[in-house]
Amino acid sequence: MYKKPIIVFEGIEGSGKSYHISKVSKFLEKKKIGYIKIREPGGSLNSEKIRNLILNKKSNFNKKTDLLLYLAARSENVNAITKFYGKKVILIDRFTDSTIAYQHYGMGINLKIINIINQFLLKNIKITFTFLHVVSKKNLFLRLKKRKSLNRYDKFNANFYNQVQNGFLKLAKSSKKSYKIIDSNLDIKKNEDLILNQLKKLIK
Repeated sequence: MYKKPIIVFEGIEGSGKSYHISKVSKFLEKKKIGYIKIREPGGSLNSEKIRNLILNKKSNFNKKTDLLLYLAARSENVNAITKFYGKKVILIDRFTDSTIAYQHYGMGINLKIINIINQFLLKNIKITFTFLHVVSKKNLFLRLKKRKSLNRYDKFNANFYNQVQNGFLKLAKSSKKSYKIIDSNLDIKKNEDLILNQLKKLIK
């Protein structure tokens, strides 16, 4: 019998989290372990509609609107998470810590407000484990240059991404037992093995 954790993949743009969540998905499929995969913003029909609004290059929402749109997208995803909570492995590409890292540490929105709304949305849902992917400024911008198209959140300056990544690291430091930091500047295959080894411990 496999455990059914909620596993979150966090990190700034170009940090490799989406690559690794894809590899974990393939591993679970190979082992015939039931799972769902969600991305934020996005992941469900209505949440994807909100994602298109948030990330559209022509959008210029103020930071408070951005926060509320991200949380509205999360509200739509909570239904799917609740439905499968404890029944399937749940993989999430960005979740509550991204809101804190970007909207609080990056944009300066009051942390208390973010926490209150997150608690209101999630209720008893608890994240089991978080993989935090970190990346150097050099590799961040090299990887962004290789992307075929850039969304609104791919176009911030180095200082903003640095503030956000430091915010993630503060969150990881305050919750050591349930975090593993992945240095995505290192060999990608080694990181893949590291993540899969941790995953095996989480689901057994």
